[in-house]
Amino acid sequence: MRPELFHIGSFFVPTYGLLVAGAFLAALAVTNRLARRAGLDAEAVLNLGIYCALAGIAGAKLLMFLLEVPYYVRNPGQILSVSTLQAGGIFYGGLIAALITAVWYLRRKALPLLPTADAFAPGLALGHAIGRLGCFAAGCCWGVETRLPWAVTFHNPRANELVGVPLGVPLHPTQLYESISEAIIFAFLYRRYGKPHQPGAIIGLYLLLYSTVRFLVEFIRAHDQPNPFDGPLSTSQWIALGLIALVAIVWWRRRRSAA
Repeated sequence: MRPELFHIGSFFVPTYGLLVAGAFLAALAVTNRLARRAGLDAEAVLNLGIYCALAGIAGAKLLMFLLEVPYYVRNPGQILSVSTLQAGGIFYGGLIAALITAVWYLRRKALPLLPTADAFAPGLALGHAIGRLGCFAAGCCWGVETRLPWAVTFHNPRANELVGVPLGVPLHPTQLYESISEAIIFAFLYRRYGKPHQPGAIIGLYLLLYSTVRFLVEFIRAHDQPNPFDGPLSTSQWIALGLIALVAIVWWRRRRSAA
């Protein structure tokens, strides 16, 4: 894999960072298109996307720090290290921070909550699909050892230095599992968006589908930190179950009120 795209002296461009930037632009382009189609204030939606992206980066890093507090207490110098700055963090931390930011901005600009969230959902899936390719290039978020024919083996010492991925070991390409799944989710949501739907249906589908994918992928993803409650489920799996339950409750209440 190629964690560094090219060098100019001691300066280098990380492949992960470049792909994440491309993911952000692609997500904004899709969201802007869908916002215009829905008759929303495209400029306000664009600004919302920028605010949510910044909040998402901060939230992903914050959750990563919170889940690895003992490590950073023992190694405070790593907080601002190159490897930490290049790490993507934990997606759910970014998602939660972005959702909180979105609620605040929507109220401030009087944008309709659910239609705006629906316009963001396909772009979010597309951006995440591209971003996971960045994870694969960098070597982070790797899977457990496997002997399956599509296993991937990392050999670049720089990848090991930056993110700690084991070298010379065949691993589940969990980054690609998520990237492919998110690409499929994007295609499905984009197509579904063009059909009649209730407000909130598209974002609900996204949360349900991605949370299901993430819950399953976590079983074959390597983890540095222990699972909460000393149980079989990781933090991300508990969050996934919470989001699935939330979507199920909202849909059930809607069906009851419509009956």
